[in-house]
Amino acid sequence: MAVTLSAGVRSAVSSLSSVQSQATAIQNRLATGKKVNSAIDSPVNYFTAQSLNERSSQLTGLLDGISNGIQTIQSASKGIDAITKLVSSLQSTVKQAQADAAQNRPTKAGTALATAAEAALTSKSLKDIALDKKLNDDDALGTNNTATASTSGNVGIATASVNIGLSIVAGSTTYEASFSSAGATVRDLVNEINKSGVATAFVDEKGQLNVKGTGSDTLQVGIGAAAAGPGAITDAQTGGANANFGLIAADRTTGVTSSGITSAVRSNLIQQYNDLRTQIDELAKDSGYNGVNLLQGDKVSIQFNEKTGKNQSKLDIQGSTLSADNLGINQATNTQLAGFSNFQNDADLEDATKSLTGALTSLKSISSSLGANLSVAQTRQDFTKDLSSVLSQGADNLVAADGNQEAANLLALQTRQQLSQTALSLSNQSDQAILRLF
Repeated sequence: MAVTLSAGVRSAVSSLSSVQSQATAIQNRLATGKKVNSAIDSPVNYFTAQSLNERSSQLTGLLDGISNGIQTIQSASKGIDAITKLVSSLQSTVKQAQADAAQNRPTKAGTALATAAEAALTSKSLKDIALDKKLNDDDALGTNNTATASTSGNVGIATASVNIGLSIVAGSTTYEASFSSAGATVRDLVNEINKSGVATAFVDEKGQLNVKGTGSDTLQVGIGAAAAGPGAITDAQTGGANANFGLIAADRTTGVTSSGITSAVRSNLIQQYNDLRTQIDELAKDSGYNGVNLLQGDKVSIQFNEKTGKNQSKLDIQGSTLSADNLGINQATNTQLAGFSNFQNDADLEDATKSLTGALTSLKSISSSLGANLSVAQTRQDFTKDLSSVLSQGADNLVAADGNQEAANLLALQTRQQLSQTALSLSNQSDQAILRLF
């Protein structure tokens, strides 16, 4: 038999059931922190939030790869900084070697251009007499003229030669010049040689012309004469007038070699130089991170987004093999060998200085490239973190519940529930009134 409820009781029960259902839903929101817990609650918000959270999670997963890439770049950058310091130390070593004046520079002294008899006649030193002598045979006697109290004398170059030529070769450097012989003296010739930059000249107290190389390479010195400048240089190339100064033609054609004496200071610096050079290779090998070394030719690829194919955003950094050889820094020795720097040779030391300067330029270029790539990677790392946060926040805005609002709603429903329970009690009391008739 069906139970019949009065309208008041039925209304109170319906209200109480509705309130209980709403309270259960709000309690679920407070427990999960979301107002949309399934597609039933809001299909659009649910699937949109799911998509945003999925992309945020993918970007967060890329952060580890970006971080590893940044560390790889920084490791290479630190290696470059350390190698730069080593190259600076190599420069200091070369400067120490250069500061020790070479003892093996080629030197040639001619015969005396002045005699004691001339000194007695002129009351001058042998040196001054030699320096004041004219180059041309001004009295056309075809031989050296003696200096007197009234004449300076000459070294006997033919009067038909109105130009004096000079040809000096030191290693791969050649200096050639000509000047008028009119009134020119030995002092003018000395000054011209000193202008060459590859040799120096002076007249000593014995009245001898001395020529010395500024470096350690074989020195070829030729003096010539002719009616015209080009002809004078051509004559100088064969040492045509060398004999006038007590030199020989072979001093230009074959050259004067060094004495072969080695500098102990330079010899001691060779090991120091080579040890520093070896450390460049060792440092480059130790500049890797997690098995990737940009200074040993490895490549690192940093992915910035979750896409694939042509839509993928990434940074590819191709490293370079860094070594002393690749930087153009040769090993040092005490002798001239192919591919080595002879520390006893001034020209080789100068070449080493240029090579080290070039190495520093190369290192700065590599460092600049690494710095630019590091800046890009760090910027993308910060961007990825921020974007991931924005995506997560956007998803939360779609499905997250407002705790304050839901708590207030629950409190209101609890009040309504109490009222509904009271209404139900009153309705039941009304139905029970008929029992008083019995």
